[in-house]
Parts: sequence; structure tokens; C-alpha cells
Amino acid sequence: MKYNLSALIPFSLLMMNCSIQKKNTESNDYEVKMDTLTLFDSSRNRKIPVAFYYPKTNKKISNQEVIIFNHGYGFNKGGDYFVYSYLTEKLASKGYFTVSIQHELTTDSLLPTEGNLQIVRRPFWQNGSDHILFVLNELKKTKPELDYKHLTLIGHSNGGDMAALFVNQHPNLVYKLITMDNRRMFLPRTSVPKVYTLRSNDYPADEGVLPNEEEQRKYQMTVQPTLINHGHMDNKGTDKEKKTLTNFVLKYLSEQ
Repeated sequence: MKYNLSALIPFSLLMMNCSIQKKNTESNDYEVKMDTLTLFDSSRNRKIPVAFYYPKTNKKISNQEVIIFNHGYGFNKGGDYFVYSYLTEKLASKGYFTVSIQHELTTDSLLPTEGNLQIVRRPFWQNGSDHILFVLNELKKTKPELDYKHLTLIGHSNGGDMAALFVNQHPNLVYKLITMDNRRMFLPRTSVPKVYTLRSNDYPADEGVLPNEEEQRKYQMTVQPTLINHGHMDNKGTDKEKKTLTNFVLKYLSEQ
């Protein structure tokens, strides 16, 4: 069945582009298609570019789960929602409907680098949390057949802080949270949603962001150290690094 973007988010659509489909060499994986469009949140007068990665198949995927991915900070240059394609494409090839959101626009203020970052960056994370909620609500209108009861949020660095804030604010909307080296926003201490975090080998998190060992046991939270640099968690990583991160994410997604 062809993906009908003309019917997707009709009142919020500003721009639409269709990419070429990408074949996957693993026999058990779906071929992947990627589409981009720009949504418009009229309540905030805000453009929100998004990319959809999804399996190309004529067969309906029952209970198809949704993943919303949130990129790290890219100094407002734009295009950051494409630079984790090693992961977003792999997730789509496994059958997930994967949405990557562009959070910063070129006209936005730069992310503060001075002061108490947990305070001065909070409005930026709130902006990202609001983006996630808007995209999720629009998706529910246009793709009601997807499984929103098992929504997973994934975010790297500043995008992980946004995702963590969203789960703190809307825990009933999320099934799993997977952060990739978020450093500032404290992870929710909860067993529902399930919380996982992959850590770099070079940047520590601020005090209180990560659960201590007692909290990890109590809430069954996973804090996984890696040998990967913070800046190598996007497409800049080596094939080995990208495979390591992908395997961890797929493992977490498969857990009940």
C-alpha cells in the first residue's frame, strides 16, 4: 500500500518532500522509506520539521509501535533530525514507525552555555517537550492504527533532556524512554515508563540526573556505560560504535 502523504496532517502541513526508498541488506529486515514534511503548530506559531522512517511493505503490521527520536543540539544550523539515520533507518527496518523531529530552527535563540544550565536551558527543553506532544497528537489523528500504548522516546544529549522532561510531564503517554547521554535533565525515577540510558566515556552527567544504584534496583532502571564519545553517537560514529548503540536500543525495545 502506498503511503499517502496528501492525507497526512492536512491542516498542519506546510511542506512535503519524498525521499527515495532505501533497501536493507539484512534478509529479515524491511525495506525502508523516508518522508519529510513540516508541521505548523498554530497555537505557538511554530514550524516543526519532521522525518518519517517506516517499513515499505504491502502487508499491514499489526500493533505497529511508534518511536519518536530527538536529536542532540546542532547550534540551530538545521538538518539535525537526519544525522542519526543509522539508527532511525534500522528501527524502521525492524518494523517501527519512527519519527525524527527537528527541534531547533535557524531563527531560534542559541542554547545558553553559561549559568545554571539546568535552569537556563529548561525553557528550551520545554519547547522540545511541546514539539513532541504536538507531533504525537497530530500523528494520532492521521495514523490512528498505530500502537500508541507502546510509545518509545529516544533522545541524544540535549534531545535526551527534552525527552526526559516530556516523560516527567506526561508519564502516561510513554511506554519506554531511552536516552543517549543526556546530561542535564534528571531522569524520571519510575518503573513505568521503563527508563534506559546509554552513557558516553567522556562527558559526565550533572549531579542528580542519573539514578543511584539503589534507585536503579528499585525502579529497574538501566544505566549502561559505553566506550563511545558523546559526539560519536550520531552518524559520525564508527561502524562499530553505531552497531553497539543500535544493538543496545534494539535490546531495550524487545524487553517486556
